[in-house]
Parts: sequence; structure tokens; C-alpha cells
Amino acid sequence: MKKLYGIVLLGLLGLQIGYADRGEEVYRKICSQCHKLYVPEEKLMKNFMETNNTLLKLKAPPLSMISTRMKDKIGDPDADDDIHRMEVSAFIADYIIYPDKKKSVLNPTVGKSFDTMPSLKGKISTEDIEAISNYVYDIDEKIKREKKVDYATFENALKKAKQEDKIIIIKATAPHCRYCVKMEKICRDPDIVKLLNQSFVVVPVDLSRETLPLDLHASMTPTFFFVFVNKKNDKVKIKRIPGAWNKEDFIDILKEAVEAKNNKKVPTKKE
Repeated sequence: MKKLYGIVLLGLLGLQIGYADRGEEVYRKICSQCHKLYVPEEKLMKNFMETNNTLLKLKAPPLSMISTRMKDKIGDPDADDDIHRMEVSAFIADYIIYPDKKKSVLNPTVGKSFDTMPSLKGKISTEDIEAISNYVYDIDEKIKREKKVDYATFENALKKAKQEDKIIIIKATAPHCRYCVKMEKICRDPDIVKLLNQSFVVVPVDLSRETLPLDLHASMTPTFFFVFVNKKNDKVKIKRIPGAWNKEDFIDILKEAVEAKNNKKVPTKKE
């Protein structure tokens, strides 16, 4: 019985993976002609609220936006995930074949920028409809995971840095610091998120509620402390970078830190 249960679970998992792959393929072949996969929220807000879609000139709403709106507006968002998925999938299947602006889940300010999509009746198989429905349902959470920096406590960061050979960044911030807000937006940029998750472990410290580890002190916010950990003896070397930076400069700072670690040219003392 246990063996049969395991086979069923593996079969379901394989089915989900298959649908994910097929859904992505349907998106690339059909949906991507009009729908971008993702646009950062800040850009979308400016595009629709300030420039009436003249900034980005989108042909259709991004798939991640559709995913979020449908899960908020269709069925019961607090219901069991499988039930909610079926409700949303049924809505997508109906809309693909019988599109109607009256059914739209978009904010009216956003929706007015777009024409009603053409029907795909006779142009897409039932299997592909099911695959793209599951893909759309999952895409917003998938993108959130990919675009998000994984934060950690200092104790966990120390373990992870040693295990994965990464650099710790301690990010000192304060609640009313407008430059901290600027850097928070910069750190959500996809290029920077990728760099941070590849080579760093980030530890955020709100100085109004917490003290910095390693007896560190920050005279201004934001301040970034780059902590290079010696895996053999747990000794650390620290480089302090105060201030807010634009995207290009911050990428250079991150790359220089990685290069310094790889070339073993890390600071010789606390700075």
C-alpha cells in the first residue's frame, strides 16, 4: 500500500512538472506575443497611474499582474488551494474562448488601456488550455520567489556563508530614512537580486529595534557591512560601505566584493 501511495505521489508530481513545462511553452508560442511575463510594480504604477500606458506602451497586461488579480478576484482566495486553482482555471478556460471586457478582473484604470483579446477558439487544445491555466495561476508566486532577496539572521547567515562560501552583508537601516527606502527599491531590481542571492547572505538590521552584531557601529543609514568569513577558523574581516547608491554603482560594489574574496584581497582589518 505504501509503495502504491508513493507511486501515485510521484505520478502527480510528474504531472505538475509536465504541465508547468507545457504551460511555459504555450506562453512562449501564443501569449508572449502580447503579454510580457513580468514588469516591476513601481513601473506599472507609474505607467498606468501617471502616463496612461504611454511610458511602457504595453499591448496587454503582464502575466504576473493577471495572475495576482485573478487569484484575488475569482472564487474564494482563502479556500483550499486545489479548489481555488480549479475556480481560477475554469475562469481562464472560459475567458480564452469567450473573451469579454465585462469579465475583466483588472483595475478599470488599467483595463481601459487595452482592447479585448481575440478568442482562441479552435486555435488551442484543451490540454494547452489546462497547461496555461496552471502556469498563469503559479506565475506570480514563482516570480516573487525569483525577485526576492533571501534574508537571514546573523547566526544563520554565518552558517550559510561558511557552507556555501558566500559573503555576509549586514544592512543597517532606520525606519524614517528615505535613503534606506531608495536602497530597498534598488535591492529589488532583478539584476541585483540575482547577484545577492548568488554570492551573498543578507542580514537586515533595523537600528531602532536591534543592535548590530560583531560590535559594529553605524554613524549613518543605510550602511552596508561586508563580512568575509574564514571557513577554517571562523575569523571575519569586515569592509564598511555607507550611503545610498544607484543600481550601476551598487552592482560594481557587489562585484568588487566578490572579486576581492575570490582573489583573497579582503580587508586586513575592520573598517
